[in-house]
Amino acid sequence: MRELRQYVLGWRGYFGFAEVTSPLRDLDKWVRRRLRSYHWKQWGRRGYRELRKRGISRALAWNTSKSAHGPWRLSQSPALTKALPTRYFTTLGLPRLVEIRTDH
Repeated sequence: MRELRQYVLGWRGYFGFAEVTSPLRDLDKWVRRRLRSYHWKQWGRRGYRELRKRGISRALAWNTSKSAHGPWRLSQSPALTKALPTRYFTTLGLPRLVEIRTDH
């Protein structure tokens, strides 16, 4: 995570002045999706228990853990996006490429 944080901070520093932020937002989403996929692979057979531990309902955790889809496809599933939200990765030290503006 430390190495990824350095890359993300570098990208944000270099591309942060861009007028069009959608490519950075897309890259931000891709990084988090990749991390969710990685977590799912790491959990392996414990996937159901890990999802339940993170507050996912029995039915959703069961359907996700028994799915025939691979880790990349499951990384966008409702179960994994709820179990591993953006703030989870932020607490691990991963910054966002594009800061969320709340002054609308």
